[in-house]
Amino acid sequence: MTPKKTSKPVTKKVEEKKKAVKQPVKKEIQKEVTKKIKNREDFSWDSISDFSSGYSDSERKTLEKLYTESLSNITEKEVIDAVVVGISNRDVVLNVGFKSDGIVPLSEFREMSDLKIGDKVRVYVEERENIKGQLILSRKKAKLIESWDNIQDGLDNDKVIEGFVKRRTKGGLIVDVYGIETFLPGSQIDVKPIRDYDIYVNKPLEIKVIKINYSNDNVVVSHKVLVEKDLEAKKAKILEKLEIGQVLEGSVKNMTSFGVFVDLGGGIDGLLHITDISWGRVNHPQDVLKLDEKIKVVVLEYNTKDKRISLGMKQLTEQPWNSLDPKLDIGSEIEGVIVNVADYGAFLEITPGVEGLIHVSEMSWSQHLRNPSDFMKVGDKTKAIVLSIDRNEKKMSLGVKQLNQDPWTDEKLLKKYSVGSKHDGIVRNLTNFGLFLELEEGIDGLVHVSDLSWDKNLKHPSEFIKVGEKLKVIVLEQDNQNKRLALSHKELIKKPVEKKEEKKENKVEKKEEKKENKVEKKEEKKENKVEKKEEKKKNKVEKKEEKKEKK
Repeated sequence: MTPKKTSKPVTKKVEEKKKAVKQPVKKEIQKEVTKKIKNREDFSWDSISDFSSGYSDSERKTLEKLYTESLSNITEKEVIDAVVVGISNRDVVLNVGFKSDGIVPLSEFREMSDLKIGDKVRVYVEERENIKGQLILSRKKAKLIESWDNIQDGLDNDKVIEGFVKRRTKGGLIVDVYGIETFLPGSQIDVKPIRDYDIYVNKPLEIKVIKINYSNDNVVVSHKVLVEKDLEAKKAKILEKLEIGQVLEGSVKNMTSFGVFVDLGGGIDGLLHITDISWGRVNHPQDVLKLDEKIKVVVLEYNTKDKRISLGMKQLTEQPWNSLDPKLDIGSEIEGVIVNVADYGAFLEITPGVEGLIHVSEMSWSQHLRNPSDFMKVGDKTKAIVLSIDRNEKKMSLGVKQLNQDPWTDEKLLKKYSVGSKHDGIVRNLTNFGLFLELEEGIDGLVHVSDLSWDKNLKHPSEFIKVGEKLKVIVLEQDNQNKRLALSHKELIKKPVEKKEEKKENKVEKKEEKKENKVEKKEEKKENKVEKKEEKKKNKVEKKEEKKEKK
C-alpha cells in the first residue's frame, strides 16, 4: 500500500490571506477589559465575554475558513510528511499540519546526523490523539514501511537495488536492503560456483529481489540474475563464432566421475568427458586435472538447440597408436603396467593410450581357468608376448604364458608324470563327472567320479572332497596331443574283496601260530620236567658221595 500524501501545514496563500484580514480591536473594549482585570483577586474569566466582539460575522467566517484550511486531515496508520520545528536533547518536534505537533525521540533520527529545523521527514501516524490528547508519530515505523514498499516495488518492476553485504551465513550471505536483512543464496551470487563467501562481506552489491514472504518477513535476492544478463550478450557473440574443431582456452569449473565442466568465458560451459581427457586410461578426472586449472580444449560437437558443447583435450596431442614402433609385431616381447583387471583378463598399458588385452586363458598353461586377479594386480609391471595386433582397429592381444616353455613339450616333465607314477595335487574345480586336479603350474589332470572310491556310490565329487584340498592320485593315462592326464585315487587303495581275503589269511595264520605256540610250550614243559628230575638225581648222588667221604 502506498501512503496517502497530505496537504502542507501552511501554504503561502493562506498566510497572505491572514495578513490581509483586518483585526479591528477598539480601544474602548481594551480599556474595559484592562479595568476588569486590575483587581486580580476579583478576576473571573466568566466576566470576560467580549474578546471577539470586535469581529463582524463575515470576518469571523473568513478567519474560521482560513484556520480550517490550514489544518491537514491526517489518517492513522499512514506515512505522511512532517516538518522539523524543534529539536531538543531527547526529542524532535514535528509539524504535520494538524492542530497539534508530534514529538518523536531523537534516537530515531540517528542516520540523519545533520538534522535541523525546517527539514522535511517522513513519519508514521500511530494515533491522532491519545488519552492525553497528544499526536503519536513514529519515524522508525515509517522507515520500515517505506523499506518494504521499496522492496515490493523492486520486485514488481524488476529494479536493480543497491545493497550492502553484512555477513555470511549458512548457504549464502545476508544483504542489507533499505535497512531490512535479506538472504542471498550461494547459488544466486554468481554464475560460477563461489567457494569463499568472505570476499563479498562488508562490500556494496547490486541485487534484484526475486522472492518475498511476508508471513516470515523473508526476502530472497539475487546477484546472479544481473550477471546472467550481462553474459547473455557475450554468450550470443561467442556462440555465433563457435565452430567444430576450434581450439579454446578455459578453466576447470567442476568435476564429476564422468568428466569435467570447463568454463569457456561469457557464461558458456562445455563438457570434457573423462574419455576425452587423455589417450591413456583415467580412473577419475581429479587424477589428471585440478579445479580452476586453465586448460586448452577443442570443440568436438555443438548442439544449437540445447546449446551443449562437447570438448576434447586428448585430441590436441597425437594419437599414440600412430607413433607406435613399426617394428612391433606378432611375437615381439613387450613390457608395460597393468592398468585394469577384469573377470575375463587384464589390460597392459605399453605407452599412455596404447593398451593390450591379456586374456585369462593366456596367463597360464593350466587348462583350469582362474580369476585374473590370482595372477596380477593393477600397477604390476609385466612382460608379455604380442599374439595379435590390429593398428587400424587399435587392438592388441597379449600373452604371458608364452614367456615360459609349454610343460607338455618338456620331456622331463612328461617322464615325471608317466603312467603309474604317483603324485599329490590340489583340487581346482568340481564338475558332475569328476574333478580337475592341478599337479603343478600347467599340468592338470582329471579324476573321474568313479575313480575316487571303491565302495562309495558317489553322485558328485563334492560328497568326497572340496575345492582347495589335496588328493593323492596315480596316473592312469597320458594324452600329449590333448594335454590331458587321466588320474585315479581309488587305485592307490586296495579293493574291499582283497581286504577280506587278507583278513581270512591273517586269521588262519594266527590260529596256526597259536597251535604251534601251544605245542612248543608243552614240549618245553616236558623238557623242563625231565631236566629237573635228572638234576634231583644228580643232587642225591652227590650228597651220598659227600657223606661217604666224610665218613
